[in-house]
Parts: sequence; structure tokens; C-alpha cells
Amino acid sequence: MCFFMQISKDATELKHRFNAKFEHDLDFRPQSYNGFQYPKVPVITHQNKDLIQLFEWGLIPSWAKNDEIQKNTLNARIETITEKPSFKYVISNKCLIIADSFFEWQWLDEKGKKKQKYEIMLPEHQLFTFAGLYNQWADPSTGEVRNTFTILTTEADELMSKIHNSKKRMPVILDQNSENLWLNGELKTFVHVPLIANPI
Repeated sequence: MCFFMQISKDATELKHRFNAKFEHDLDFRPQSYNGFQYPKVPVITHQNKDLIQLFEWGLIPSWAKNDEIQKNTLNARIETITEKPSFKYVISNKCLIIADSFFEWQWLDEKGKKKQKYEIMLPEHQLFTFAGLYNQWADPSTGEVRNTFTILTTEADELMSKIHNSKKRMPVILDQNSENLWLNGELKTFVHVPLIANPI
């Protein structure tokens, strides 16, 4: 699962790493994100690879009558995206969600009453991307158009199985060579990305 993430780099560093410009530079600042607040997060879509846009976390499918579904669409299991009504109509809408760390809690007892928080990142705290899907939704009551996304998750690797020991899931993290392949719909397998986990 992935509900909490962070970007500690500034707009200039993001533009350099992804060879892209921001749609609105002044709208971005380094920060931590809580998915349950449905924040606007920097993403790159398959339609605009040279543009970093701010999309709302929590995908709203086109058929939704309101945005209540968002609390259930922060993540999408990659194994079932072709089956779930919320995602199967947007599987060609691939995007990259930019981050440089995310947070997970390890259960220290059977019921999760005691937990240890970890920050998970790449070596040297490099920028990376999560694989995601996005959709543009028009609010039927107001006509407002909102761009939204979900982060794909998969089975946890050895490290994340020890940390996220309650669900044994983790976000799909792309290495730099896989990012364009994902956007183009050409990625066949995901490369294991080495991660570092620090207790905090």
C-alpha cells in the first residue's frame, strides 16, 4: 500500500531530473503528502511527457456521481486493474507519480497496536516514480473538471514484506529506464529497485 509520500526536492531539481517543465511552477513546493487529504501531487502523463502537472491523489472514474470514491482509489492492485470498474476503463491512461520517499508502518504486535514508522527511499535519496493511472473527471453538480490519479501496488519484495508485515504490499516503483516504457504501454516486467528503509 502507499498512502503517505514525500518530495523534498524543489521544482528546479524535478525539472532537471525529468527533463520537463512545470505547468504552474508557483503551485509546487517540497512537502509531505497524506493521500487521505487528496492532495495535488506532481505527475507526468503519457499524453504530456515533457510537462509536470499537479493531479489530485485518489482516482475518480468518469462514471462516478461524486468524489466519495476517492478514499478507496488511492491505490490500485496491479493484479486486478483490468477487472475493477474504477480502473479497467483507464488502463491506457498511464502516468508517473514523482516522489523521493514514502512511509510505511511495521506492526510490532499481532493487532498492530504498536508500530514502527519507516521512511523508504532509493540510495542517496534520489527522485523516483511510482507507476500510476489517471483520469479526468467532470463533477456532474458543478461542471468542475478534476485530474486524478491512483498509485499501483504489487506484492511486497523481501524488504517490504518485513516492514509492511500486515498486508505485504508495496507500491510499484519504476527505475529510470522503465519510465518511458511504462508511459508508452511497452513495459512487460518490472525491474527490482533497491530500496533503503530508515526507522523514524
